[in-house]
Amino acid sequence: MQNEMMHRPVVKPELVEYMRTNQKQLAGKLGALEKEANEKGVPIIPHETVVFMQYLLKQLQPKKILEVGTAIGFSASLMASLSREAHITTIDRYDLMIKAAKENIAALGLNERITLLEGQASEILPSLAPAFDFIFMDSAKAKYLDFLPDCLRLLTPTGTLMVDDVFQGGTILADDAAIPRKNRAIHRKLNAFLDTVHEHPQLESSLLPLGDGVILITKKAGFTAL
Repeated sequence: MQNEMMHRPVVKPELVEYMRTNQKQLAGKLGALEKEANEKGVPIIPHETVVFMQYLLKQLQPKKILEVGTAIGFSASLMASLSREAHITTIDRYDLMIKAAKENIAALGLNERITLLEGQASEILPSLAPAFDFIFMDSAKAKYLDFLPDCLRLLTPTGTLMVDDVFQGGTILADDAAIPRKNRAIHRKLNAFLDTVHEHPQLESSLLPLGDGVILITKKAGFTAL
């Protein structure tokens, strides 16, 4: 399953190429997994997001991490590789992805560090108990707004929610009529998600032009619920 948005950079192509090739590459089995996925067009976070996540998590030092959208297990494995004290809980519903993720996590020797929950995030998220220090959401873009209340509920008061792919291939600000009909529902819901985050008085956020757009979200003191 290829993600066409991976090949629509929102900054100059030469800068994207520079960020992807000139920044430090991953070593060992994890680096080999990244290279193989990129060569085959398997949807994983691009290397500029990999480098940013490495830097961010080394500063935050989260112990309990939640991921919504496992895919082939690359991001979960990356996060697990950054701290031996961190445990990652990750959710996915696609059988092919789950199979690949299990194989990759096992090959990297991370079975004890990563818990893979199989099923719909809409059903699993409400069943989870707080609190996670860091949450990475990289799942169905049309569901981001639906998942947001539970992600915020599950996040510690000082935790960070990182959401990937929020620029829709750089078309997020385009008029609805300019968006292909098949993508309009996602377009509307992504805009509603961003509007909700930006307008909520008890949330702070920062947009970053990494890959197809990343947003970091934290809760202000006194946050109760969305």
